[in-house]
Amino acid sequence: MSYTDAFKSQMVKRMVGPGAVSAAALARQVGVSQPTLSQWLREANKLAAMTPPSEEKPVGPKKWTPEEKLRVLAEAHGLAGETLGALLRREGLHEGQLVEWRAAAAGALAQGTKEAASGALTAGQRRRMAVSEKRVKELERELRRKEKALAEAAALLVLEKKLQAMGWDEKDSGDEDDAADETCEK
Repeated sequence: MSYTDAFKSQMVKRMVGPGAVSAAALARQVGVSQPTLSQWLREANKLAAMTPPSEEKPVGPKKWTPEEKLRVLAEAHGLAGETLGALLRREGLHEGQLVEWRAAAAGALAQGTKEAASGALTAGQRRRMAVSEKRVKELERELRRKEKALAEAAALLVLEKKLQAMGWDEKDSGDEDDAADETCEK
């Protein structure tokens, strides 16, 4: 039986990475023989080894956003042993990273508590924040103005192309006006 490249690629993706399924288990799920799936995986590995690394792929470990870190910390809260290990494998983390994140979160909470106890913001900080907010509003207003101008210019270009495609351009219309002027003068 012949399979599409997209189907083969989808099956290979299911056999690699976090949450990977073995070729035997995948064979039972999708009805493709295990040797066929294993062959596709070997071919994909050979192709990946011959392909130079893409410039688009980030070099090094994944860059975690604060929201992602918080989500993982919340999921890991109260877990231990195998369940914690499964979570770490699924997320592609080491336990040391999780410990660092917990310490950083605890430090941030402690710092926030100190700031709240000291009276939030000083007068100078409030002035700087007000100036910054005003500047942001000005920049947003300028951005909206420029976006409108850009949209208008794009619409004019599209209209000009359509007119040219119809065979109506400035040279033709100017010649017709001259001929009409000459007729009126006679």
